[in-house]
Amino acid sequence: MSDVIQFKRNSLAFEPYGDQGAGSASIARLVGPQHSNTMGAGMARFDNVSIEWTVLYDELIVVLEGVFRLRVGDKTFEATPGDVLWIPENTPRRYEGERATVFYALAPVDWKARHALT
Repeated sequence: MSDVIQFKRNSLAFEPYGDQGAGSASIARLVGPQHSNTMGAGMARFDNVSIEWTVLYDELIVVLEGVFRLRVGDKTFEATPGDVLWIPENTPRRYEGERATVFYALAPVDWKARHALT
């Protein structure tokens, strides 16, 4: 087990994420396999984008800023600061947002290896 780590918001390294089109999406990966054997975590930003993905892990999203939308089939979940979304593994969905910043946690952390994506 590793030591406690503090991630200061003003020092997070956000990198471009997904097919952004006219908008923007970025992600700051915080906790990964190098830190934990069970879970991963990070922050993401979405502004005027729609990112399609089938989650290959269980995911929890907490909205910190803006408006975040999760589209699953014909359902749309619109979330604002303080709202929490639970997404079970193998859920096809779209992430969307307007000036949205979210925190996410996922498990298992080794989902890429489990799905032979590494």
